[in-house]
Order: sequence, then structure tokens, then C-alpha cells
Amino acid sequence: MRTGSYVLTISCPDKIGIVAKVSKFLADRDCLITEANHHADAALGWFFMRNEIADIHMDESQFEKEFSVIAEEFEMEWKLTSPKRKKRVLIMVSKQDHCLADLLYRWKSGEIDYEIPAVISNHSDLKDFVEWHGIPYHHIPVTPNNKPQVFAEINRWIEHYQVDTIVLARYMQIIPPDLCDKYPGQIINIHHSFLPSFIGAKPYHQAYERGVKLIGATCHYVTKDLDAGPIIEQDVSRVSHSESAEEMVVLGKDVEKNVLARGLKYHLEDRVLVHGNKTIVFA
Repeated sequence: MRTGSYVLTISCPDKIGIVAKVSKFLADRDCLITEANHHADAALGWFFMRNEIADIHMDESQFEKEFSVIAEEFEMEWKLTSPKRKKRVLIMVSKQDHCLADLLYRWKSGEIDYEIPAVISNHSDLKDFVEWHGIPYHHIPVTPNNKPQVFAEINRWIEHYQVDTIVLARYMQIIPPDLCDKYPGQIINIHHSFLPSFIGAKPYHQAYERGVKLIGATCHYVTKDLDAGPIIEQDVSRVSHSESAEEMVVLGKDVEKNVLARGLKYHLEDRVLVHGNKTIVFA
């Protein structure tokens, strides 16, 4: 994605003339389209579009007011994202650091352009590592009896930091339904298996017991249904009978961090459009 680009995303019932109408609207206002993607799902009768725009030669509020006429005509769900503000990503983690370390590296190197206002963990193990990066670290221990209070505190931090996205970088706690409902399409999880296979705990050990030849990882949005939210990105690594469950864990960590990074990047660049429990990803 080009730095400084506006992004216009659209989903609506599929009709003739959508692309032409949107393109003409932008051309009439001297908006240069630098990337254009669209997809028509014949089974759903639904249309999806994403345009990157180099510049908008008017106030954003005026653009939105004028575009709303087309949006109403085609019954669009749409969003215009401005490049003027970096998106704010709160990272949540437990003890394993491979996904966190990878996200911090990509953030510090500028490979993925976002802000990290804080990291939250139910353990203190990674406190020094995170604070070395100049990022606040909130240790909020979780017990079987304090979960309502813990997630109420987490929600307060989400609101305090005005977070756009929450990333579960191997945060080994189940997010309660009320938070899932409050932040739909904003909580991203990395699950260490190729969903829908091997949901829940110890998926590599489940895979080992089944003698699988491929292990994988899945980046998905969090919903009330455990490990069943819309899938953003997946990848696999080939294994054989010679690998132990522990060796599969090691191999899987590389897949996990790469899948999470790609999924987060697609999300932050507004390349992911959700329809029901399905995603359209303009990668």
C-alpha cells in the first residue's frame, strides 16, 4: 500500500454499473486511483470493492456527503480511511514471545505502519522486553475467579488508549462474549492450527496424534464461538512421521508469526472485507 493513500472500501448487493459509477465519481473529482480491486460473489449475490486513492481534492466530510448519494442508490456498506492517522494496535500476550517479538520488530522497522500504545499480559515474563521498546506493559493476572474484573479492566485500557485493533499474539485466555460483541472485526487472533481442524488447546499434539502431514496456523477475527471467527490468513508447513509433537511446535512457531503479521497487515490496510463468517481479502 502506498504511503499517504486514502482507501475506499465497499460491499453491497451485486448490480450492474457499480464499478462505472464509483470510477466516474472519483474521476469527476480528480481523484487518482492507484490500486483497484473488486470481487462479485455469485452465490451470495454480493459485490466487494477496494480502491486506493492518491489524493482527495476536497474536505473529507464533503467527499463523504457527496458519495453517500451513490452509497444509498446501491445500498452500500462503505468506509473511507484517511492516511492522516496511524491505526492503534493493542497487543495481548501470555508467556510465549515469538509472535510478540515479530510484531515489535516489524513495527520498529516500519515494515508495518502502526502504533502500539501498550501491551497487556496475564503474566509478567515479557515486561522488561516490551518496556525496552519504550511501550507500556500492563500485567493483569487472570485466575478462575477474577475474569469479569480482569476483562472489565482490559476494556478500560482499550477505551483509554482509543484502540483501533486488538491483537491476541498467543494470549491464552478466552475473550468473553460481551467484549467480542463490543469489538466485532477488531480483535485478531492467531490460532496454532489450520482451522477448522484441531480447535482449542494443544492443536500440535492433536495433529501429532492424527499423524498429519501438514501443520498450519490461522489468523482470524475473534467471535463468541471459540476459534470459529472469519478467517483472514492461513499457511502450512509440511511434516512427516519423524517429527515429534514438540518438534511440530517449533516448526509451527515460524508459521504462526508470519501468518499473524500478514493478517494484521491486510487488516490495517483495509484489505479485509467481512460478510457473515466469510472474508474477502484483497491481498
